[in-house]
Amino acid sequence: MIDVDTSRRRTVDLTDAVRRFCRSRGDGLCNVFVPHATAGIAILETGAGSDDDLVDTLERLLPRDDRYRHSHGSPGHGADHVLPGIVAPSVTIPVQAGQPLLGTWQSVVLVDLNRDNPRRNVRISFVGG
Repeated sequence: MIDVDTSRRRTVDLTDAVRRFCRSRGDGLCNVFVPHATAGIAILETGAGSDDDLVDTLERLLPRDDRYRHSHGSPGHGADHVLPGIVAPSVTIPVQAGQPLLGTWQSVVLVDLNRDNPRRNVRISFVGG
């Protein structure tokens, strides 16, 4: 399990941790899962603006106001609970010879718009073939 602090960033790149986890394994599938009701895992390009574009898009799609039935926490916190319906709480990545088969520009990121809880756990598991 990886402990992640999202107080400074809405997206956190987990790719290096995934690569380290897979390194000693052979062929199979790596699953990255966030066991929280207000966060998700995505595969996207980072560092060229796509990660910020994703956050901006999600914040436009999920405005922080009083429209949500789920209304505890900070204003608009209900939007945080809708996020996993858009950005799934897990991804599965094929692995060959201990290397995640990610594309050249693909990174595995934690997506967390929730301002009420900046401490996240991420679980990485592997099924060998």
